[in-house]
Amino acid sequence: MTGFNDYELGRKEFKIDVPEYFNFASDVMDEWARKEETGERSTSNPAFWWIDTKGNEIKWSFRDLAEKSKKVANMLQKSCHIKQHDKVMVILPRIPEWWLLNLACLRIGAVLVPGSTQLREMDIRDRLESSKAVCIITDEEISHLVDKVVKDTDGFQHKILIRDKDEKIRSDRPGWLDFQELYDAASDEHECVRTRGSDPMTVFFTSGTTAKPKMAEHTHVSYGLGHIITGKYWLDLTPHDIFWNMSDTGWAKSAYSNVYAPWGQGSCVFIHHSPRFDPQQTLQVFNDYPISIFCGFPMAFTMMIQQDTSQYSLRSLRDCVSAGDFLCRRVLGKIF
Repeated sequence: MTGFNDYELGRKEFKIDVPEYFNFASDVMDEWARKEETGERSTSNPAFWWIDTKGNEIKWSFRDLAEKSKKVANMLQKSCHIKQHDKVMVILPRIPEWWLLNLACLRIGAVLVPGSTQLREMDIRDRLESSKAVCIITDEEISHLVDKVVKDTDGFQHKILIRDKDEKIRSDRPGWLDFQELYDAASDEHECVRTRGSDPMTVFFTSGTTAKPKMAEHTHVSYGLGHIITGKYWLDLTPHDIFWNMSDTGWAKSAYSNVYAPWGQGSCVFIHHSPRFDPQQTLQVFNDYPISIFCGFPMAFTMMIQQDTSQYSLRSLRDCVSAGDFLCRRVLGKIF
């Protein structure tokens, strides 16, 4: 295993064999599920570990992820008639369904178009028109914005609503399909489509610093296979690691650090779903859960070192990484 430990050896030996056909769901996720069953993934860590501020907790193995994502794949194919290369827009916070939808779109060969929950009416309209998405999947809050714009969008077919599971009374939403109802009715038997490495897999929108955001397309190889480099050589992940990345689900950083990089290495993806960043709450999570590698935005580190860190244990944490903005030496010196 090379990574941070031996850069020169990694540089000399590094090579990726790019296959003609590749699909991250069948070639990587299902392979890790098999290794769980045979004991080749020699760790008791789950593949997905999710908590929120209300005390809810979910742990899924690779086998669980395989079965659940196959149900979502069947739901999209059979109930919504989504075909290979169709674009599916997903605007969700950090809830477990986001990860299942990522894998389900891979399984059916659909092109995922993620969007930030910070998008407003005009942003959603522009993205739907540019991408030609045939389906949008979102939560209650964003759904009201969607209703204002989809009537003007050509080729649009389905709106799928993911409701808050804590919601006691469910209001009727005409024109919306209920995710949970479709999921409950779907089979967990599904055969993954055979995708070429060069087939489109996902479309991100740029930040639009000089004009409107533009589409950036990635293939099954460029993202699904390419982020082996990220997982192994930047994050230094192994199947024994529990990795927490704080990125919003609408950004490319979440795709490669919450899906492809960690799961490519067989690591556990840890998610703490909270409405906003709280430095004390974040330190408490480090204290209570065995996070080994953490990726946060630079200001998160600045805010955490301003707290009394002596009351928190960071014994499991071996590496921190960051991206996006400058992180000064003063902050780095207090972290390590």
